[in-house]
Amino acid sequence: MKKRIIAVLSVMLAAMVSQITAAYVWAEPSELSAVSAILIEAETGTVIYEKNADAQRAMASTTKIMTAILTIEAGDLDTEFVADSYAIRVEGTSMGLQEGDRVSRRDLLYGILLPSGNDAANAAAVSVGGSIGGFVDMMNEKAEELGLSSTHFVTPSGLDANGHYTTARDLARLTAYAMENDTFREIVCCKSAQVEYGNPPYLRTLYNSNKMLTRYNGAIGVKTGFTDNARRCLVSAAERDGVTLIAVTLNAGDDWNDHTKMLDYGFTQVKSFPLELSCSERVAVAGTGQSVEVYAEQDEIALLPSQRERLTRRVMLPKFVYGSVRQGEELGYIEFSIDGKAVKTCPLYASSSVTAPEEELSLWQRLLGFFGIYV
Repeated sequence: MKKRIIAVLSVMLAAMVSQITAAYVWAEPSELSAVSAILIEAETGTVIYEKNADAQRAMASTTKIMTAILTIEAGDLDTEFVADSYAIRVEGTSMGLQEGDRVSRRDLLYGILLPSGNDAANAAAVSVGGSIGGFVDMMNEKAEELGLSSTHFVTPSGLDANGHYTTARDLARLTAYAMENDTFREIVCCKSAQVEYGNPPYLRTLYNSNKMLTRYNGAIGVKTGFTDNARRCLVSAAERDGVTLIAVTLNAGDDWNDHTKMLDYGFTQVKSFPLELSCSERVAVAGTGQSVEVYAEQDEIALLPSQRERLTRRVMLPKFVYGSVRQGEELGYIEFSIDGKAVKTCPLYASSSVTAPEEELSLWQRLLGFFGIYV
């Protein structure tokens, strides 16, 4: 009898703990210290939580997300050059560049994204843009290209300046774009890194100021920031079970805990689901009397429960292709949408090869096929 009572009490206690835990985990973040904040799913851009997300605010060194991605996209990352002596004379955080130091753009990226070096940001700006002003123009052009309509840059480093601002929403969108780049992702997840620069260059270690990398399970980046005007700013990203979240806070008194609350909440809301990728359609190969089956590689998408039932798909394939088809050649794609907005595309590949007799195709057909135009 005593054992039965103990067993019943144990079950009741477990149920109570489960209910309390569930209530805590599923509760929307409250009492955040940040003036502005947002939490999004990285791939689809779905907003999971927001607070004053469209208010324009200074963003301090989170600016360097744009500086870094433009430096990466400029290429030529491993050629050493002498850092511009004027550019590296800048206040605030530093990677330790001295006049006459030889450095590569790749090493500058580590200096930009780990210790948040203002000297590294300026040196990269001059290297890529020819001057700091020229690089700032590139930053604003990129912001316009990405649709960041509430963002304007004045400095590559993020030091306080009139007219230098963004919003939590724009910063999250910029980060989602940057995190698609393998080099960017590789650098921002490093707790420390060894780089080589100087006059002559020598090996040294840089450390990441982003404490989320050690405080939060699944954290994979991305950037801290602080100035007297902007106060504490933070962009973080975390990945669990196929779900990648990006959190942004601007002007926060307790950003580490703000991000922990938001990310914890996000991972209870968003789950990864396998996509329906079967396709029964075939593509005819002109001039051969044959057609090929198509297939898509297994893939998933991270969605809120309410989005799953609204997910639709559309198969995009040409009726004909001209010329030979190679097995594995991309022939089209499946587009997935929510409420009419495309959120993911999955390529469709040829499952087999078909050789077309080139002499039976007209010059016009071959030209259209070369440019991927099918009629």
